[in-house]
Order: sequence, then structure tokens, then C-alpha cells
Amino acid sequence: MTVDFDHPDPARSRLAELLDLAWPSILARLGIMTMGLTDAVIVGHHSSRELAYHGLGWAPTAIVLTTVLGLLAGIQVMASRAVGAGQAQDAGMVLRRGLVYSAALGFGAMLLLLLGGHGFIGLMGIYPTLADGAGRVLAVFALSLPCYLVACALMFWFEALGSPRPGMIAMGVANAVNLGLALWLVPGHAGADLSGAVGAAWATFGARTALVLGLVGWLLVWPGSRTHGVFSRRDDGKGGEQRRIGYAAGASYFAETAAFSGNAFIAGLLTPLDVAGWAIVINVAAIIFMGPLGLSSATAVLVGRAYGARNRAEVARSANLGFAVTVVLTSLICAGVWSGSRVIAAGYTGDPALIALVAPALALSCLFFVADGLQVVGASALRACGDIWWPTGWHIFTYAFVMIPLSWLLAHPAGLGLNGIVWAVVAASLLSAGFLVARFTLLARRPLG
Repeated sequence: MTVDFDHPDPARSRLAELLDLAWPSILARLGIMTMGLTDAVIVGHHSSRELAYHGLGWAPTAIVLTTVLGLLAGIQVMASRAVGAGQAQDAGMVLRRGLVYSAALGFGAMLLLLLGGHGFIGLMGIYPTLADGAGRVLAVFALSLPCYLVACALMFWFEALGSPRPGMIAMGVANAVNLGLALWLVPGHAGADLSGAVGAAWATFGARTALVLGLVGWLLVWPGSRTHGVFSRRDDGKGGEQRRIGYAAGASYFAETAAFSGNAFIAGLLTPLDVAGWAIVINVAAIIFMGPLGLSSATAVLVGRAYGARNRAEVARSANLGFAVTVVLTSLICAGVWSGSRVIAAGYTGDPALIALVAPALALSCLFFVADGLQVVGASALRACGDIWWPTGWHIFTYAFVMIPLSWLLAHPAGLGLNGIVWAVVAASLLSAGFLVARFTLLARRPLG
């Protein structure tokens, strides 16, 4: 489905397309969260020590993976621009470059983690036996990165073409594979060497392999592959621009991930209860964030098409629609979390003291859900119309130079504890969202470059 920019009243059609693009993208991203949650639950019921191995093995992988996924952002931007400009054949060039790039990044990230991941865990001051167990888990996670990054490149490309369902379906199948393998491997049915956290990591490997095979298979049989120039050998020489968009997004994602990891260390200077409380709050926030993240992808596709068509008015309308839907969605979520904060906390723990700590922090976190959604949609809209470095610079400033120092000041000298960390996230998110939405508003008034 494609919006007719010249239709006298395209608002309803534009909203329908945004939602049609957004909901499969949201479900696909929730599928990523579900895979990790499934592994953690199965491993946690098997052994607390194995769960510690799993968590520590995943932590360095998550930072590297998030950063590298940002490096692939140019695929979605460039492909949606090609579609908007009426040059569907150019979208195939974007994918071919993206597949080579994602494979190279995947193998590079794999080698980085295999060679340096265990040492990084050791530098964190972890007990040697715990570090050794986590290192074995990390190695298996690292082996699955090339497959996973190629799969993500394909998902981003299908979304840019307005076909997000292949990614959603493939992610659903991958989650089923992961669940089946984890239930078989973690208890030790395939042998002690493949049990526990290592077994869960191999389940993830199998799921990610199924994900990439499903998407590659769909690409090969999909009739649109030929009409979009996937099998053509033509190249327009815009690989540098495609990578530059990714450099900015990757730096932005790294800054955010590292900053939120820094908040965990700040909580660690309080009490073990505060560490557990922050872990629950950030897990809930991460799940909720999948909604705005899916909307940011859909918004970037519509803005990128309008930018490719050089339709300035449609660029602004598409982004404003994304902002409006994000506000409505996150406001509804806030209402649910605010009223059900104690129930949500009780779903994570049966400890009355931890529930008493987490429930007010979750209610307070509702103050940043809307702003957090707006900032990610604003950043995606800006990158879709060529403004790639301002969002990155502002993310680094707000999260590294505002949120982290403010978290420490409010949590420790001000004595607010966990709530102080949440207040710092609220302040940084409002600052980030305000600037990015304002910058897009100003940029949308200028002639397109």
C-alpha cells in the first residue's frame, strides 16, 4: 500500500499505512525481547548460577550488537528514498551493499567478542569461575552474530519497501525454534556440555540461523526481488552515504546503551535491592520501548519516501503523524503502568521489600515513556531526511553528559536512591525529545537538499 501524495485528503490513507507498517515491526522487535526473556526464564528455573553465566555472557554481546545494528540503519533510509523517488531498481543495490556490509560486520563483531569478550568480563572484577562460565556462553552468542546481522539487514530492507510481515513471521518462527531447543538443551537432554546457559546460547544460535534462512528463502522466491533489482549488478556508488548514515546511528545507539549500563553501576553503589529494582524498571522500559521503536521504523520509511520524492510538505506530515501516534500509544501505556505498577512489580518478584521499592519507581518512569518514544521517532525522521549527525551528538550529550552525572547526584548526594536514577532518565528523555522534535520542525520548513 502506498500513499498518494497528491490526493486532496490523504490523512486517513497515511495513518493506515503508518499503522500497517508499524504493527508487524513492533511485533518483530518484541520477538527479539521474547527470545531473550524465554532463555532467561528457562535457565533461571534450571539454575541460579547458570542464569548468572547467561546474564554476564549476554551483557558485552548486547552492547556490541546494539551498536552494529545502528550501523545498518542506512539500509532502511536509502531503500525507502529509492522507492519514494520512483527508482525501485535502486533498492536492490541498497540491499546488496547491506548484505555484504552486515556479513562483514557480523564476522568482525564475532571475532572481537571471541578474542576480547572473556577478558572484558574479567576486567569487570568478576570471580574467575563465574567469568569462565560466562565466557563460554559469550563465545556461543558471538558465533550467531553473522547470521543475525544478515537477517536484520533483510528485515530492515523489507520494512523499507513496505513489506514488514516477512520479518515478523520469520521472527515468530525463530522464537518457536528457540523455545523448542532451549527446552531440550538447557535441562541437559543433549548432554552436560550443552546444558544450562551454554544450551540456551546454542538455542539462540539455532533460532538466529532459522531466522536468516527463512528471510533468504523468502527473498529468493518473492517476485518483488526482481522488480526491485536484487539480482542486478548495477551500482550507483552511494555505498559511502549508506555507511555514513549507519555510522551516526551506531554511535548514537552505543552512547545510549553504554549510558543506561552506567546507571546499573550507579545503582550498584546503593544496595543490592536497588540494583534489582533498576533491573526490573529498565526491563519494563525496554519492552515498552519496542512500540515506539517499531513506530520509528515506520515513520522513517514514510519520511524517507517523501524525501526521495522531494515532497517537503509530505515529509513534515509523515513525521508529525508518527509523533502523534507515538504520543497516543505511549500515553495509553503510561495509564496502564501507572495504575498497575504494583502488579507489574509483583510479576517480577515475590520479595515484599523489592515490590515496595519498584512499584513507585515504575509509576515515576511513566514520566519518560512518552518523551523516550518521541526522541527515537524524531531521530529516525531526521536521519530519513539526511540530518544524520545532530541526533547522534544530542544523544551523546543528553545521555552521557546529562543523565549519568544527574543520576549520581540524585541517587547519592540528594539521597533519592532508585527514584533519583529514574528522575535523571526523565530529565534526559525530555531534553532529548524536545530538541529533536524542534530540530525536525525547523528542518521541515527548509527546501529539501
